[in-house]
Amino acid sequence: MSNTFGKKFRITTFGESHGAGIGVVIDGCPAGLAFEEAFIQAELDRRRPAQSAIVTQRKESDTFEVLAGVFEGKTTGVPITLWIPNQNAKSQDYAHLASAYRPSHADYTYQAKYGHRDHRGGGRSSARETAARVAAGAVAKLLLKRWGILITAYTSQVGKVCLELPYQMLDFAVIERNPVRCPDLATAEKMEALIREVRKDGDTIGGIISCIIQHMPVGIGEPVFDKLHAVLGKAMLSIQAVKGFEYGSGFEGATMRGSAHNDAFYVDDAGKVRTKTNHSGGIQGGISNGEDIYFKVAFKPVATIMQPQTTINEKGESVLLEGKGRHDPCVLPRAVPIVEAMTALVLIDFLLASPLSNS
Repeated sequence: MSNTFGKKFRITTFGESHGAGIGVVIDGCPAGLAFEEAFIQAELDRRRPAQSAIVTQRKESDTFEVLAGVFEGKTTGVPITLWIPNQNAKSQDYAHLASAYRPSHADYTYQAKYGHRDHRGGGRSSARETAARVAAGAVAKLLLKRWGILITAYTSQVGKVCLELPYQMLDFAVIERNPVRCPDLATAEKMEALIREVRKDGDTIGGIISCIIQHMPVGIGEPVFDKLHAVLGKAMLSIQAVKGFEYGSGFEGATMRGSAHNDAFYVDDAGKVRTKTNHSGGIQGGISNGEDIYFKVAFKPVATIMQPQTTINEKGESVLLEGKGRHDPCVLPRAVPIVEAMTALVLIDFLLASPLSNS
């Protein structure tokens, strides 16, 4: 019932972690879009496992196939179906979990809701599902080029190692030059060292991903229930392991006075309405005001750890579990393209419903 996201640009993901593969159907993509397969694959490569020593070593190429909706290099206007086969699933690593509930996983809640669950890697609840989102988000990014919109996400915190510089002072070109995807190399080294230490201890750690949307048109978003920031929040909170979302001044804004928090308007030399500050995070009344949109997404530590933990099985009996298989000690590096993908899906859905789509 909840496998579909979007209204005008609608995606439906399908597949499981240890099934035949993962896929997505994209409905609402306009015809005539140049379907850049190399770009889409590059986006998937940023999310794929085994891309560095600090992520899961599951050997998946995440090479996608186009099953429908593209002809002679262009979209045809009918639903696009993309398929990513699973090539390196090791379901035997999860045999000991067939009747046990892993701490902080979806095992118990899926069992309670459906009465039956796929214990192999979590089945549908696995973050492997996000490969389909990244593929769809890449198509959305291709469409967003029409408006010149730029989406940049990066790791801004791992554990207590935090990037203190404001995004305006960062070199985004550095993001893809280190395995943590942090735009400051000195901080990236500290983050990587922490992840390696945590992994050596058989543990995991969480952190924060920051995202910046630049060159955003004015007037995107809807009042009341479909505010732009509300839909962005829903999109981010739908990502596995996400525990928090804040935009603009966020929780820090709760400590400020209105006289300091208000964003005063002015007209720049080009005659454009601007704000002197941007505590609003580029959104006012749920609608974009033309300033940069910025937000943060908090990720919990990965629930699977390589340490013994007590839990119960389906009979309510106490059992001792220890993680097996291949897992991320920190989800942040591979989650950066996921945050960007979900952002792109939100923006293109709003833009295709706006008058700007005809301009």
